[in-house]
Amino acid sequence: MSKPTTPGNSRRRFLAGAAATTGLVAASSFVPTRFAIGAKAPVKIGILLPYSGTYAMLGESITNGMKMRIEQAGGMLAGRAVEYVAIDSEMSVPKAPQNTKKLMSKEKADFIVGPVHSGIAAAMSKIVGARKSPIMIVPNAGHNGITGELCAPNIFRTSFSNWQPAFPGGKVMADDGHKTAVTISWKYGAGIQMMGAGKAAFEANGGKVIKEILMPFPDVEFQAYLSEIAALKPDAVFSFFSGGGAIKFVKDYAAAGLKETIPLYGPGFLTEGVSKAQGAAAEGIRTTLHYAANLDNPANKAFRAAYISAFGDKPGPNVFSVQGYDAGSLLLQGLAAVGGDTGATGDLIAAMESATFADSPRGFWKMSKAHNPIQDIYLREVKDGVNLVKGIAAKALEDPATGCKMG
Repeated sequence: MSKPTTPGNSRRRFLAGAAATTGLVAASSFVPTRFAIGAKAPVKIGILLPYSGTYAMLGESITNGMKMRIEQAGGMLAGRAVEYVAIDSEMSVPKAPQNTKKLMSKEKADFIVGPVHSGIAAAMSKIVGARKSPIMIVPNAGHNGITGELCAPNIFRTSFSNWQPAFPGGKVMADDGHKTAVTISWKYGAGIQMMGAGKAAFEANGGKVIKEILMPFPDVEFQAYLSEIAALKPDAVFSFFSGGGAIKFVKDYAAAGLKETIPLYGPGFLTEGVSKAQGAAAEGIRTTLHYAANLDNPANKAFRAAYISAFGDKPGPNVFSVQGYDAGSLLLQGLAAVGGDTGATGDLIAAMESATFADSPRGFWKMSKAHNPIQDIYLREVKDGVNLVKGIAAKALEDPATGCKMG
């Protein structure tokens, strides 16, 4: 992770002097407006993402993608410099309120970008959504409630709801002819919601989930659960793990001798950004997600080339960096519409609501009334360590946004 950009002392002295001068000549017709003064300061983006632990790769990828998009636009937002203030979330739900309040009150961030973890997202949204500002952009966490019962005008998402990639995956598993399945994931928001959506779709299409396994987060000791799956002999397994946990699960699954007899399915995070590390164990795994490496559009080809040039190919561009990239695009569109005035909250929110993403690496998408992407979900299959598109599992899929009263 690159170090946060901090304005120099000269800029701080200038702002302090400008503020003092304003106080002395308040009656003058030549006094700058609030925004004329504010425009001299950088746009402050607070970041709350994991930079350690099992999800560190996700945090790094999101940050890289967002910064790259802003750098492509000259490194500024509507003519204003950008200051990043990053906090390691440590994947700690108890620390989420404190970290969020720090970015809001101490750092006075104009925007907060984060998090990855669904439980942290719920905690953050309750704090941010109770106020008109700052604006929060969720570049990963799929907690259904963020754009459901916890939705708020100043909360946007550039990733997915947990329902979106999982529900089509359950149908794919049934369409492939499987009649029985076991679900397995971590016991926290994302795991519970994704497994619930996959189960609902699988059973709505004639399948039957015979066992639901939820493990403590972030436990990666899978052997006992794999032995149980072997004994149950389901037709297939539907699973959600991500990051380091996904690497170990897929490798352990193959080592237990299950890969050839009980195929693995799940939301694309099971292999996204980690398929090369999983090696031969990942070959043939079918997943559903809103991005794939070989999407045949000019924006994706340009994005992948630029990302590899800037950050290398380990792990290389992935859905997490795409979600960060699109968070950068959302910032650019919103602030361009208000001339960089971060204080024009109502107009800024309206501009972000109407933003469209024709040049996203994932393909065209737009915001729903609940501020969640309406997007295609792709069926992917790992071949030679790469998640390749096999088709579209769901076209322009919109989250149900259950409980959201916006719009």
